[in-house]
Amino acid sequence: MRIPGELIPIVLFTMIPITAIGVPIARAIARRIEGGVRGAWPPAALPNDVGARLERMEQAIDAIAVEVERIAEGQRFTSKLLASRADVARPEGALARTTD
Repeated sequence: MRIPGELIPIVLFTMIPITAIGVPIARAIARRIEGGVRGAWPPAALPNDVGARLERMEQAIDAIAVEVERIAEGQRFTSKLLASRADVARPEGALARTTD
């Protein structure tokens, strides 16, 4: 297989900029993975006050969930009462519905 002569300088002049740009990027990614730079992943541990605030928020959310469940239970009970009242026959009177 014969390689054309003009391909060698094209590859050379293409690889030099790719290497010049790619090596620092690869080093930065490696440092970030190793954790050697500020702002690296995973982030540093949260301060104690943030942890306490998150704990209070979790407790508040749990309390809200319990209250919402109580409201839903009340609505189910009310719906059940109203449905049972609809089964009872309507009284005959002035307001009773007439079918003509």
